[in-house]
Amino acid sequence: MTIKQDKIVVVDVEATCWRGEPPPGQINEIIEVGVCLLDLETCQPEKKQSILVRPERSRVSLFCTKLTTLTQDMVDHGIFFGDACAILEAEFDSKNRLWTSWGNYDRRIFDSQCQLFDVPYPYSTAHMNLKDVFAQVVNSGKKVGLMRAVKTLELLPEGTHHRGVDDAWNAARVLGLMVANHGKDFLHEYWQQG
Repeated sequence: MTIKQDKIVVVDVEATCWRGEPPPGQINEIIEVGVCLLDLETCQPEKKQSILVRPERSRVSLFCTKLTTLTQDMVDHGIFFGDACAILEAEFDSKNRLWTSWGNYDRRIFDSQCQLFDVPYPYSTAHMNLKDVFAQVVNSGKKVGLMRAVKTLELLPEGTHHRGVDDAWNAARVLGLMVANHGKDFLHEYWQQG
């Protein structure tokens, strides 16, 4: 399969979480998929979307709400995980593009949740850990959190940190500036993964 090189799908998920271990019978589940596209011609993010996902094997804790601003009532009005994956494929062409997230958590939770719920994986095999790439290309090998990377590039953060839609948008802004300043060469090895 050839990976399209016009845009990159930028993803940030929020999941149910607790201070400490999950309550008995509950697991970490995706409750928001924040997604946007980075246009590689303009180096600008576009088409941001928050997809709220209804958890099936967990509930949103007070700790999770304080962290993400997402409540149980909000996600109860969300869609099922399989439907969220279908949106990624249909509206973002996620199967045919390089996708990226800040770290590997997003990739791992998608892997496990797709297996758990028997949902087809919505992405190409070409995934880029933007946290690692930022460290290599910009930050002398030092890995930092997304907000530190935003500040390092002298950008102002937009939106609410730990909301998937806003973190995806800020990550896309970081990646766009990296491409504008350093060219696309660092992307080639990831396009080859597809």
